[in-house]
Amino acid sequence: MGYAYIVLAAVIFSTMEITAKLAVGLNPIQLNFLRFVIGGIILIPPTVKALKMKGVKLGKKDLYYFLCTGFLCVVVSMSFFQLAITYTKASIVAIIFSTNPVFTVVLAYFILKEKLNRGTVISIVLSLIGIACILDPFASSSGIIGIVLSIMAAITFSLYSVVGKMRSGRYGSTALNCITFLVGSFIMLVIILITKLSAIRSMINPEGNYSFMSNIPVFAGINHQNIFPLIFLGVVVTGLGYLFYFLAMDETSATMASVVFFIKPALAPILALIILGEKIPINTMVGILFILIGSYFSLTAKGKAYKENVEKA
Repeated sequence: MGYAYIVLAAVIFSTMEITAKLAVGLNPIQLNFLRFVIGGIILIPPTVKALKMKGVKLGKKDLYYFLCTGFLCVVVSMSFFQLAITYTKASIVAIIFSTNPVFTVVLAYFILKEKLNRGTVISIVLSLIGIACILDPFASSSGIIGIVLSIMAAITFSLYSVVGKMRSGRYGSTALNCITFLVGSFIMLVIILITKLSAIRSMINPEGNYSFMSNIPVFAGINHQNIFPLIFLGVVVTGLGYLFYFLAMDETSATMASVVFFIKPALAPILALIILGEKIPINTMVGILFILIGSYFSLTAKGKAYKENVEKA
């Protein structure tokens, strides 16, 4: 079943940006809040089971930790991600966000003092070349803001992954992400309510670039056109997608499960072409190729490190 979970997670994650693009009429911050509330609720049953099995009782220190992870993941990274989708193609966001494991390796080297091997360095270089090809610095791109936001989303999600590694052994991956999603959603709700204050609304031009930060709705705007994409994004992508990914790790290994991020850069643009009609320019194809090769080197490097650790044990 492990490989089936990998395929399911890869296909579901490949629809994430497309589904978000289809949720028209919803404020991007509102959509971010709602998807993680729904996804977090979906993950509650396996989380309760996991914490009971580990005998973990959450205390004040755990709350402080989850305030940090919730802020990093939901408030910062996923807000960048959601905003990126409003500024550029879903396929571009999907490709760039899929490079987050590469940034995770770099941050883990500096923060967790994890080793960098030759395969990982090659992966980093190739992935950066791939991003540069997609950026296409020799041509004017109307989606440059979206590309920059995508990179910021990938980097900050990588930081969340590194911070998550610090205590993933205590909670387990499912519980770690579930509580992060719910705590992050609570922080988002507080921010949303703050944007409704007249003092805040008066500071933001309702016709300006930051109008989405003024009077952010909680449920207003949900209609028959966007209700299905919203439910799919919350239940299937954020809830089941992550659950299948964690099950894949349990059934195989973290290294094998990371194949999900190897499949997504290739599959997401094809789905975006079929569903949204997004064309894939030559420079993007070249960028995808570099990122795929980079992902391969990253995967083989992780596999080698995992094998060495097993042999030492």
